[in-house]
Amino acid sequence: MASKRIAPSVLAADFANLQRDVEMINKSDADWFHIDIMDGVFVPNISFGMPVLRDIVKHATKTIDVHLMIVDPDRYIKTFADLGSNILTVHYEACTHLHRTLQAIKAEGMKAGVAINPHTNVSLLEDVINDIDLVCIMSVNPGFGGQSFIENTYKKVKQLREIIVRNNASTLIEIDGGVTNKNAKQLIDAGADVLVAGSFVFKSTNPNQTIKELKEIINT
Repeated sequence: MASKRIAPSVLAADFANLQRDVEMINKSDADWFHIDIMDGVFVPNISFGMPVLRDIVKHATKTIDVHLMIVDPDRYIKTFADLGSNILTVHYEACTHLHRTLQAIKAEGMKAGVAINPHTNVSLLEDVINDIDLVCIMSVNPGFGGQSFIENTYKKVKQLREIIVRNNASTLIEIDGGVTNKNAKQLIDAGADVLVAGSFVFKSTNPNQTIKELKEIINT
């Protein structure tokens, strides 16, 4: 069984010391960089845009997992490919023609991800599950870090795992929001593959050690 992954969320990093935090992730046991792009329209917050992503990519030595919390993501697919994104995740709720969007992401050489908000049923992805490389289940309402975990997430992970197995798909399940050492193992046991950890990592006294401990929890 492939090892489970940790993707620290750069949204929770110290923006005044971004290079330091990027290098910390490089040296840590983390697998991916999870980068949230917010437009203030799809979610009630604005994060960083293209210039900051470009600078992160310049220093990062691991997979760049970009999560677009924006309206009309199709406009920017090529831009994010050119910036060095390895995985580009769009929101189900923001795409009128999801299948077309997924094809456009893959045409640019990236893995295609779909994020779903807490109110969105995973069954809505069944018809395109074989076109999706990663499903990001939001376990908090998107837009802000540091929120508490929504307990219904475990059920959604199990339902999504059933859909993936039933369709013989190779889709990864990613959990984003409120991930800690208290729920990490339970999420993996429910069927998750990738855990995004933001505040739990960056607000800890030793982020590097926190990542190491999370990796040990999910791979034992």
